[in-house]
Amino acid sequence: MKHILDLTRFPLDQPNTPAWDALVAKCRADLASEGMFNLEGLMRPDVAAEVAETLTPSFEKDSFEHARMHNIYFRKSIPELPEDHPALRQNETANRTLCADQLGQNALMKLYEWPPFAEFLAATMGRNQLHTMADPLARVNVMSYGQGQALNWHFDRSEFTTTLLLQAPERGGAFEYCSDLRSADDPNYDGVAAMLRGEIPTKVIGISPGTLNVFAGKNTAHRITPVAGETARVIAVFSYYETAGVMFSEEERVGFYGRA
Repeated sequence: MKHILDLTRFPLDQPNTPAWDALVAKCRADLASEGMFNLEGLMRPDVAAEVAETLTPSFEKDSFEHARMHNIYFRKSIPELPEDHPALRQNETANRTLCADQLGQNALMKLYEWPPFAEFLAATMGRNQLHTMADPLARVNVMSYGQGQALNWHFDRSEFTTTLLLQAPERGGAFEYCSDLRSADDPNYDGVAAMLRGEIPTKVIGISPGTLNVFAGKNTAHRITPVAGETARVIAVFSYYETAGVMFSEEERVGFYGRA
């Protein structure tokens, strides 16, 4: 993996050594204080650029073009909220998606299936073990955001979200987020509404290609701001679970990818 990853700065291949333990401790501290951690340049930038370039034809011919209006919950309604509650404000998301079965055995798939990567992620998240997903479409997705496209405000279904940026746009395409906006015990609907109105401060970060980003997506409201310019924002999303053999339902695959 040394030709794919910078294992000198990030010794993912040396579990339970002092250097590995120190990196895990730093990541866990960042998760606790910031709601996320970033490993800038984990994937070598030239490798990230090569992956993005090789996927360009597939995005143009084979990707699923995802465009929908949605609220922050990706749900048609919330039983305890009136339909006009400001937390249910609709926004548009638009991008193109490639699924794992369209990626080939490229550097992304090699990283995803490399056991030390899952072991490292599990340690940073305080989990005993993480498993790759069994679903042939959902296990790794790559999204492209072109001119005017964006991923609008939402919460993720999983507690942690793992992404790796392959290509940065000329302008826009920043990651904007608000950590700990809700909890398992408190949905904080009024706080969500206030954030959507711009009354609660958010943070905005730009990341460089090759950066691994892990954040607490379930309780962190987040979005990708609209992209501007001819260069698309291209990012990979890795899906791991504590339980082996996880699959999406046919309905979920059709909804996310337009096919089962």
